[in-house]
Amino acid sequence: QVRLVESGGGMVQVGGSLRLSCAASGRTFSSYAMGWFRQAPGKEREFVGGISWSGGRIYYVDSAKGRFIISRDYDENMVYLQMNTLKPEDTAVYSCAAAQFESWSGYEDFSDFTRYEFWGQGAQVTVSS
Repeated sequence: QVRLVESGGGMVQVGGSLRLSCAASGRTFSSYAMGWFRQAPGKEREFVGGISWSGGRIYYVDSAKGRFIISRDYDENMVYLQMNTLKPEDTAVYSCAAAQFESWSGYEDFSDFTRYEFWGQGAQVTVSS
């Protein structure tokens, strides 16, 4: 069992930065891949990025590449989403999630929200122009 709690959301101006944190509890956290998803009002849930259990593979949706960075801290059981150069279209509720994937899993697996077992409650990010 993995419990996830996000923090760090808020309001920021266009071009600003925010760092979301996801605190995980559970002894097996290090064996889980972690993903970040977001959902804007009236829109489908969207994959933002994911990191494998080892940290050796990281995937991003195209709109996040070059602006967002995912990292994880095994000692603190934390996963982070550093978001830079924020745009109004980044406004959404961001959630972290945990999944167990095979070693050969790739982008299609990480981006499939149905593959994730555990979810946080979400954190609102609002980018104002």
